[in-house]
Amino acid sequence: MIPLEIFQQIRRIQIRTRRSVESIFAGGYHSVFKGRGMEFAEIREYVPGDDVRDIDWNATARRGQPYVKRQVEERELTVMLLVDLSASGRFGSVTRVKAEIAVEMCAVLALSAITNNDKVGLILFSDKIERFVRPQRGKNRVLRVIRELLTASPSGRGTDVALALQTLHRVSRQPTVSFIISDFLTESYEKSLGLVAQRHDVIPICISDRREYQLPDAGLVTLEDFESGEWITLDTHDASVRERYAAIRRNQDTCRQRLFTSLGLDSIEVRTDEPYDRPLMQFFQRREQRLRDGR
Repeated sequence: MIPLEIFQQIRRIQIRTRRSVESIFAGGYHSVFKGRGMEFAEIREYVPGDDVRDIDWNATARRGQPYVKRQVEERELTVMLLVDLSASGRFGSVTRVKAEIAVEMCAVLALSAITNNDKVGLILFSDKIERFVRPQRGKNRVLRVIRELLTASPSGRGTDVALALQTLHRVSRQPTVSFIISDFLTESYEKSLGLVAQRHDVIPICISDRREYQLPDAGLVTLEDFESGEWITLDTHDASVRERYAAIRRNQDTCRQRLFTSLGLDSIEVRTDEPYDRPLMQFFQRREQRLRDGR
């Protein structure tokens, strides 16, 4: 039985995200994420204008008149959501924290997948695998995804993207469309990402906050690393301290983007102080443009 508070949260998320799914993503989703190929549907009598390459010569010989094979796109896809539950997801300096953005984005992606009758699965991770939900179809799968995210109580504090990717590689033998939703404040996942990207369509979604790029000029400030629990005191009045802080983060972003580009991955950058639907829409537009260009 879902507690009333959680049920109300689920309903609010569904209401907030459904319009995005219907008005922005549902149409693009089908064209961007193609099925695994073509499958046989039926044979029918040939009519003028049919492609002669579709003639089924065995059926034609048996029945004494031309018949053609009709094929349809094999639409079945599996969408996997790999969601970072590390302690840094609790950070947000404006109105929302990163974890809240992650929940709503998962709802949008899951609803888009279910609308197209695709399967949806979930891997929740921190520095360990917190939860694995096997892919299934149906509206109840969206409710399950949102409920798991809202009720998650991770036992780990850190971030191990490599472990999440290795788990995906182990449990998903068939190709999937896999969204990795994290702030990517971690290291040593490059090899695992390259391996998984050979089999799966991997889309990293990086959620960040503006305060992670720029410290305020507020004098002596004591900061806690949510994941390690360590504390550090900085003199933010010192311009060189603020610049070194910003430079470290810019370098992290540059290295991450260089990695994604080298592997040919489409990534999505989301900020806690900006609407997440805009970068999602831009992602679909980029993919559609590439398909039109034949790339």
